[in-house]
Amino acid sequence: MAIILRLDRMMADRKVSLGDLAQRVGITNANLSNIKTGKISAIRFSTLNAICKELNCQPGDILEYEED
Repeated sequence: MAIILRLDRMMADRKVSLGDLAQRVGITNANLSNIKTGKISAIRFSTLNAICKELNCQPGDILEYEED
């Protein structure tokens, strides 16, 4: 896939745990883990919005395009 998720890097930079972020965003640990590891094919804008709000970042800090 050409879209790479960098949520793990952003969480490490902000020193936020998976459980803490999942609770603050309002999704399960399992769903956030799937986002973090890139095991998803889509993400809701509302979820992306909540993650960006909690991590004080832009979507481009989490999503990266890499040509195949």
